[in-house]
Amino acid sequence: MDGVRLNGPNCYLRYEFMAFIPSMPPSMVPLLPPAPVSEPGTPSGRKKARTYILAGTLSALALLCLILLGAFLYYKKKLHGSLPPMPWKRDTPTIESFLRRQHPRRYSYSQVKQMTKSFSHRLGQGGNGVVYKGSLPDGCEIAVKMLKDNKDVDGEDFMTEVASISRTSHVNVVTLLGFCLQGRSKRGLIYEFMPNGSLERYTSGRGTEHSLGWETLFDIAVGIARGLEYLHRGCNAHIVHFDIKPHNILLDQDLQPKISDFGLAKLSSQKESTIAVSIAGARGTIGYIAPEVFSRGVGAVTSKSDVYSYGMMVLEISGARRNIHDDDFAGSGTSSSSKLQLPPHTPRG
Repeated sequence: MDGVRLNGPNCYLRYEFMAFIPSMPPSMVPLLPPAPVSEPGTPSGRKKARTYILAGTLSALALLCLILLGAFLYYKKKLHGSLPPMPWKRDTPTIESFLRRQHPRRYSYSQVKQMTKSFSHRLGQGGNGVVYKGSLPDGCEIAVKMLKDNKDVDGEDFMTEVASISRTSHVNVVTLLGFCLQGRSKRGLIYEFMPNGSLERYTSGRGTEHSLGWETLFDIAVGIARGLEYLHRGCNAHIVHFDIKPHNILLDQDLQPKISDFGLAKLSSQKESTIAVSIAGARGTIGYIAPEVFSRGVGAVTSKSDVYSYGMMVLEISGARRNIHDDDFAGSGTSSSSKLQLPPHTPRG
């Protein structure tokens, strides 16, 4: 085609690739009469009004959907990988409803009793429970920690431990295989079995039959540090342990350290670096607890509280001897400290 011509009720448009010849005026098509204006009361007017209303409604709905989609994507990106500090206190009133969302397998009390042969093999006792040895039906060895009846009445420590460990996967963090909940008195946590027990067995002053070389102790210290770094920065929930000490470090068959006992841990958002002292409370063990945890005037409570406890533990496993016993600090608000004595043969510097 050489060009284009557009005819409308009130206009005429012509475009051609060659110049117009003055002696030959363009052929004009007779203009169409203007379309009659529809009156509001006529059928065509009502149809036109309905069309406008429908188009406006659909446009508003489409705009609303776009706004909601944008808000959803924004908050999903903002909250990705974060975890509320107390997921069971926001909209889940009971322990039962909370545990239904967890991944570890749930066992009945009769099953736990059968796996531990009626709790015949006792491995040790901590501040909040007794640990027994057992085995799963497939023969895998396990350690079952049964919580004391008079501890954790509202189940907060129990839920904290389940929520913390079920969201972790690291070579230096103990694996939670399952749990047991039957009433208030029968609460248990099922872990992978650590044949070499806790690091407390190998610290100085515990007996000369359990001793480790400097290279092994160094590897253990590095492994614990990697586990803490994962809890603070690597996992999908920012976890502050608040009770790092040799008793809570377990050793597998290869003396690989694994952080355990998350009953005092706190979960928060990845971007949240400070934990309110009023929420954290005075929690930990005397001799390892950081000063800012039980003293408001020292500073803010952060993941560095675990670093302080880690440092005190390294002093102990490297040869320093503590002259007090390990008693859980139950949140009385008073501070207590332990003195460390370095033996003459301990390397300094």
